[in-house]
Amino acid sequence: MRDIRLLDRLFIPGALIGPFTNANPGLGGVCTFVGEVRSDNGVEALELTHYEPLTLPGMHELADSAFARFDLMGLLMVHRVGVMHPGEPIVCVSAAARHRRDAIGAVDFCMDHLKSAAWFWKREKRSGQWHWIEPREQDRADLARWHEPI
Repeated sequence: MRDIRLLDRLFIPGALIGPFTNANPGLGGVCTFVGEVRSDNGVEALELTHYEPLTLPGMHELADSAFARFDLMGLLMVHRVGVMHPGEPIVCVSAAARHRRDAIGAVDFCMDHLKSAAWFWKREKRSGQWHWIEPREQDRADLARWHEPI
């Protein structure tokens, strides 16, 4: 099963993961990562904008790369855009595989690319002011582990 979505509204990760798991009978493991808006450093809101003609096709290309690299039975990748508030989910990536290493690796691979090489622009609101956020050096190092851009 392959389920790739870009949403402009709140989603409940658990409501997606159960059906995803059930759609992959015979799996040996599922790995899931859910990223949420942090509430530290006075963050009031997070906004993600994107270039629509590239974003969803790019996410599908990323999924193709994950399927080519790992022995997957299924991949769920859901990402939000728009304004979000602390505690709300931003992204959910879940991979189903016969063996845990493929599931774990696929989620790690997808998240490193979504975090640093994707089609999103981020800004945070603190003390009533918006500030653009650039990928951190650690984010770039995490992406470089995979040795090939998609």
